[in-house]
Amino acid sequence: MLLLAGRRLASMLLIMIVISILLFLAFEGDKLALAGRVLGQYTTMEGKLHWIEENGYNRPLVVRYISWLYGFFTGDWKISAQYNRPVLEFLAPRLANTAILGLCVFIITAVISLILGVLAGVNEGGLRDRVISVISVITTSFPEFASGTFLVAIFVFWLDWLPGSSSFTNGFSVKELVLPVTVLVIFNFGYYTRMTRASMAEVMTSQYVRTAILKGLPPRSVVVKHALRNALIAPFTVMILQLNYLLSGIVVTEVFFAYDGFAKAMYDAALFGDTYVVSACAMVAVFVAVLSQFISDVGYTYLNPRIRFA
Repeated sequence: MLLLAGRRLASMLLIMIVISILLFLAFEGDKLALAGRVLGQYTTMEGKLHWIEENGYNRPLVVRYISWLYGFFTGDWKISAQYNRPVLEFLAPRLANTAILGLCVFIITAVISLILGVLAGVNEGGLRDRVISVISVITTSFPEFASGTFLVAIFVFWLDWLPGSSSFTNGFSVKELVLPVTVLVIFNFGYYTRMTRASMAEVMTSQYVRTAILKGLPPRSVVVKHALRNALIAPFTVMILQLNYLLSGIVVTEVFFAYDGFAKAMYDAALFGDTYVVSACAMVAVFVAVLSQFISDVGYTYLNPRIRFA
C-alpha cells in the first residue's frame, strides 16, 4: 500500500513539473506586452524596459522558470495588475469561498446521488428505477445558467425568499449560498446517480450477490454488506475527480450569482489580461486536479483490495 502511494506521489510530482513547464512557456509571451498590461497603456518604452530588467525578464529562460516555480511554492505570486495587490493575498479569500461552496455541493450531491443510485440499481427496470433515471437525465440536461434563471425567478422575484446575488457584501450569509449550491447540485447529481445506478445494477447480478440472496440473507444486508462496497468503486473515482470541476469549472455559476470565488477571479483576470493571476489560478487548478487523482487512486485501493496486492 505504501509502495503504491509512493509511486502515485512520484507520478503526481512529475506531472506537476511537466505541466508547470508548459504553463510557464505559455504565459511567457511578449515581455513588452506584459509590461504594458502591468504598468498601464500610457507607460513609456523606457519604463517598460526598466520594468523588464527590474523583474528579471532578461535572465536565461531556465533561471526564470526555476525562480517562477520557487516563487509559486513559497507564496510569491507577484502583484496583480488589475487590483495592484499581491496575487496570493487577493486569491486566498476567493479560494476559501469556492472551497465552502464546493464542499457544500460535494456533500449534498454525494448523499443524494448515492441514495437514489442505490435505490434505482437494486430495482433495475422497475418503476422506481425509471422515475429516478428520468429525473436524473432531465436535471443533467439543464445548464447552470438555465436552472439559475429559473430559480431566481421563483425564489427571488416571485416569492422573495432569497437574495439574487451571493457577493457577501454584508458578511457571510447562509442564505446567499442556497441558490448557487442548489444550481450546482441540480446540474451534477443526475450524472452521479446514473453512474451509481449502473454500477449497483451490475453488482446485483454478480455471482456472490446471488449466492448471498440464495442463502436467505435479508435484502438490506445483501446490499449494505455485499454489494455496496464494490458498487461504489466507479462513482467514488468520478466524484473525487470532479473536485477540480468544483474549483475552476463553476465559472458560470459564480459569475451568474456574483459569487466572489476562485473561478470568477480567474474569469475576471482572463478578461483583464492579468497574467500573474491567471498563471497562479492555472497552477492551483493543476495542483488540485493532480491531488484529486492521487486521492482517487489511494481510495480505490480501499474499495478494491485486489489493487493493494497486484
